[in-house]
Amino acid sequence: MNIIIIEDEFRAAKSLQNLLLELKPDSKIIDVYDSIETSVEALSKGIKADLIFMDIQLSDGLSFEIFKQVEITFPVVFCTAFDQYMLDAFKSKGVDYVLKPFSRDDIAEALKKVDELKTFFQKNELPELEALLQKINQPQSSGKTSFLVFKNQKYTTIPTENIAYFYIHNEITHLMTFDKQQFQLSQTLGQVAEQVSQKQFFRVNRQYIINFTAIKEMEHYFQRKILVKLTVETPEQLLINKEKSHSFFTWLEDR
Repeated sequence: MNIIIIEDEFRAAKSLQNLLLELKPDSKIIDVYDSIETSVEALSKGIKADLIFMDIQLSDGLSFEIFKQVEITFPVVFCTAFDQYMLDAFKSKGVDYVLKPFSRDDIAEALKKVDELKTFFQKNELPELEALLQKINQPQSSGKTSFLVFKNQKYTTIPTENIAYFYIHNEITHLMTFDKQQFQLSQTLGQVAEQVSQKQFFRVNRQYIINFTAIKEMEHYFQRKILVKLTVETPEQLLINKEKSHSFFTWLEDR
């Protein structure tokens, strides 16, 4: 595996080189660039690699500028001390996002993720990943406009746009509205996922499907998970594992 490192901190770059060569002994570090200018110059000349490890805050600006000046057709793992750029990183063809100070396990996990993507697509070409994301982002049907519910001996319909989230409790599917009314459903959560708009709703895990409109904020959590907070409180914490985080941020971006 041929690897490029874009990093303006000498110690971080050296540490990363050592870890990569330890974890992937057959790898070759093609070069290390410490700025947007030197990176663009090298990449513009057609230098090829299988993977880039890229810092975000470089001496002459944010590394996202590199993508505006040169086409990058291979996977990028972002390494940074700041978590506010996560969405921008995934928009810029990033396949993983490692926070500094990174550990051996962090880099090993990133390499594992890249290998899994290569195996899945059977070749190391990012355009294949883009094709999949484009398929995911194709317009979906508007989905159900309402759900029929029964409560207090009465039937009523709840407009889907008024639903903050669906969740499972005691093996029963419930919906929670934005005005904090809770109703039971006869459908399974899997059936609900097939019925609602995939553009508006996202299944974050086996227990929850959330409405985009209900999202309040997100933050990093233990073991590289994403903690999602909604405007309407949920019985448990909403956690998205690192394997699903990429598709989650792709969904967020598809507005």
